[in-house]
Amino acid sequence: MKVAFAHDYLREYGGAERVLEALLEIFPDAPVYTAYVNLDSMGANGKRLKSWDIRASWFQKFPFANRLLSPFRIFGPMMFESFDLSEYDLVISSSSATHLAKSVITKPETLHISYIHTPPRFLYGYVTSFNYKKNWWTRIGGEIINHFMRIYDFEVSQRPDILVANSRNVQARIKKFYRRDSVVIYPPVDLSEFKIQSSKFKAKRDYFLVLSRLVRGKGVEVVVEACGKLGLSLKVAGAGPELDSLKFKVQSAKWKTIEFLGWISDEERVRLLQNAKALIVASEDEDFGITSIEAQAAGTPVIAPKSGGFLETVIDGQTGLLYGGPGMVTVESLVRLLREFREDQFSAEILRKNAERFSKERFKREILELIEKHLS
Repeated sequence: MKVAFAHDYLREYGGAERVLEALLEIFPDAPVYTAYVNLDSMGANGKRLKSWDIRASWFQKFPFANRLLSPFRIFGPMMFESFDLSEYDLVISSSSATHLAKSVITKPETLHISYIHTPPRFLYGYVTSFNYKKNWWTRIGGEIINHFMRIYDFEVSQRPDILVANSRNVQARIKKFYRRDSVVIYPPVDLSEFKIQSSKFKAKRDYFLVLSRLVRGKGVEVVVEACGKLGLSLKVAGAGPELDSLKFKVQSAKWKTIEFLGWISDEERVRLLQNAKALIVASEDEDFGITSIEAQAAGTPVIAPKSGGFLETVIDGQTGLLYGGPGMVTVESLVRLLREFREDQFSAEILRKNAERFSKERFKREILELIEKHLS
């Protein structure tokens, strides 16, 4: 059986790329077709990916391609339609930030499975890192372009034979926007990286943790202000365009308990998760939230909004605490919860057991079962 993958683009490493890596562990010889690749921008992760058979579209040779990738999303389907995939029996596409990869054209007898991390957030009113509505000219132009892109996104979403959603949350979005049923297969989490340290939560842990890209929509400013007002120790790991404004906010308020760590290594990420009192997140409509699973795998509870993917990954009162809800994730709601938080109410074993529902082994097994069911 000849297999190929189609992935939106490869220039940053996140949950979608973790899924692609797990898929390549199942089919290590399969080529990866993508709109654009820049492994150097992916740091240490990019070095690991250099052994892949990556085949970029014509856009790769376009002048200033790295800067133009976002505005050129309107031409994304053409990038993937240009690939000749006629020799393959199975094509697995992976679509997240854009609708690019699922627009590949396959021959009728080829099985096309599309793993949908979410319908494009910028097309359907979900918060994104880029605020195109901040200026009237970009708002008008953006709305016109997005209208036609939504039409095309719906059309190309009908091409795959099977749609796989990364959560029930995303499954509902697929049904709403694409009018199609889908299968839920949760993303893989490599549990082997994390070791729980004791049967009970260790009292020596003295900080809360944020582990996130510092971009609009992640709600990091809510966490920073809540911890700052309460005088709680908070480590913020991650970088992004919101970093400077967050630092300015902390300096202006003279909060001495907030520390910004910037980008961190995988090893440091594991250490921080294992030794934190809790991971705190404040993104209201998270598609799934792999970091919340990693925290639980390390025996660390999660404080998260009562919405989005966290409703599927965090058991309120057992593996973490849920607060607020859609439109109600505020500094005040988080402050109230943090005042009630007790470290000793969580069992590391229960946290780890919940995380095991999302293991990489389970992901591989369910993907193979899906393939065998439709190719047999």
